Amino acid sequence: MQPVPPMDVFPLIEAAEAFFTATGADIRYGGNRAFYAPGPDRIQLPPAEAFVDAESYAATKAHELIHWTRHKSRLDRDLGRKHWGDEGYAREEMVAEIGAAFLCAALEITPEPREDHAAYIASWLKVLRNDNRAIFSAAAHAQKAVDYLHGLQGGEVQAV
Repeated sequence: MQPVPPMDVFPLIEAAEAFFTATGADIRYGGNRAFYAPGPDRIQLPPAEAFVDAESYAATKAHELIHWTRHKSRLDRDLGRKHWGDEGYAREEMVAEIGAAFLCAALEITPEPREDHAAYIASWLKVLRNDNRAIFSAAAHAQKAVDYLHGLQGGEVQAV
């Protein structure tokens, strides 16, 4: 078995990293999955080298930070998630993806679509078929999350 060569190390996007750091979120690095764990209230990310580029890394961190805003001590967003893959999960993922898109636009990051986007979209379609206003609700929650994160920057809240 041949060893896997290390990926090229790319410079991180300084403005995005400063923004993320200013939130005060507990972000830990390691493993091969990105997720927000509500119990311990922390974000887990693979190391930057596991991503194809700085934009993908920053977009993933933005996505997880949007999830982080749902905690009871922050925006207390509960969209009815009971288990992985249910309708509440799909609704929260819509919020996180839309919020990450808003945040990436504000930070001038242009990420490439990821492979898991198609799976997310499939779950969203079910929600959207059952509730034609779900996208508006998700966008409103996403904007609140982005505004909250901007508010942690020490300046005025900036709308995107």
